[in-house]
Amino acid sequence: MLYVPTSWKLLSPLLLALPLNALAADQWIVATDLWGNTNYQTLTLDIQGKQVAGTLDSAPVTGVLTGKQLQFTATESDGQVYHFDGRIDDARMQGRSDQPDTNNRSARAAHAFSAWRVPSRAAAAPRLHTFTPTDYSNTFNADRAPVLVIWPGDSVQTRTLDSGGVDEKGITRALFGNPQVGPFFVAGAEPGDTLAITINSLKLNRDYADSLDGIVGRLKTPRIATETSALGNPVRWELDRVRGMARPQGASGALNNFEIPVKPMLGGLAVAPGFGYPPFSTGDTSDFGGNMDFNAVVQGNTVYLQVQQPGALLYLGDGHALQGDGETSQWALETSLDVVVQVELIKKHSIATPRVESPTQIMTLGQGGSSDDALRLATSGMLQWLRQSYDLDMSQATQVMGVAVQYSVANLAGRSVGVAAKIDKSVLKGLPAAAGKTGK
Repeated sequence: MLYVPTSWKLLSPLLLALPLNALAADQWIVATDLWGNTNYQTLTLDIQGKQVAGTLDSAPVTGVLTGKQLQFTATESDGQVYHFDGRIDDARMQGRSDQPDTNNRSARAAHAFSAWRVPSRAAAAPRLHTFTPTDYSNTFNADRAPVLVIWPGDSVQTRTLDSGGVDEKGITRALFGNPQVGPFFVAGAEPGDTLAITINSLKLNRDYADSLDGIVGRLKTPRIATETSALGNPVRWELDRVRGMARPQGASGALNNFEIPVKPMLGGLAVAPGFGYPPFSTGDTSDFGGNMDFNAVVQGNTVYLQVQQPGALLYLGDGHALQGDGETSQWALETSLDVVVQVELIKKHSIATPRVESPTQIMTLGQGGSSDDALRLATSGMLQWLRQSYDLDMSQATQVMGVAVQYSVANLAGRSVGVAAKIDKSVLKGLPAAAGKTGK
């Protein structure tokens, strides 16, 4: 397997050893420093002798390669031109660019840029990559170096920490606050694409989980707030991995014989947010996913996320052994998990909200500052899915929703509220399938 280095500007010996013609069409990730803000773009180069052609994102590129010096120009559809002059040293490039000023298109501005070359795929067939994390991220961001380069169709086998940063052996490995594994760079993923992450396996890897008693603030009436003022206390749960059951440790009284089947899920699943956005805390959510805490993110289901950066930069973490709708006690059954996910790429297919697909349902997730905002976003996302994937116009999509949609509360414990809109697939069987649909 090939690891991207600990900095976007430094490359490992494995990458540096690759010849310039390692890809049929070389793909590079260009990082341009725009007054202290890094803009990432995908550069594809087809080199024939000294002549260079290709694209920078969607803009056509022409240029010349003289030895290791590459000069190229990208021309946008509006006629604006971007000049780059860089030196290639094996799998990295550095140089200067001359671009239109962001406030005055008739003026020019100079910017430094660097780039790294995406390695070629080792084998045509999809691969299973085993990745053992050595550090973790407490933000979703585009500036953290990828830990692994994978390709559409590939799977990753790894393991997560619990929300407090504790591993399967009970050892603290990272700061609390939902530390994430990743990001994983998905070769070929570009803004405007959709990443499909199928959760092939989620397995408990320790015999306990941590939770709390109490109720989240959004659900408290004045009376409940008074009666629960002393709550918020840690509760340890025993996990019977053989029987697949959970019970409160040392429970007595009415809970003495209480136990419940586990249903492992990922609380965190995200791609990096787009250009112009700061790093988001791993406690936050948005259209890139995040700390969704949606209990449908389970084994056998597929999550769809809108790609916003080259390579998508996929993060995952925050394992739960079980969670009721909304995560009403602030913590679910927080634990570490063994995880296997498979990643596919839907090119040139953009979605507005995170989507989840099970064998029996399609689901869209709205995440906002209030339940009203979340409800609107979930509804908008479902209308988009029906129109994109089932060839419905707006009138027809609203009719289907009117007789078939179900709503559930996904998350109440974070800074955002999550609401899920769901439709049973059995209702949709008689509808035509449109080209480019994200459903199975």
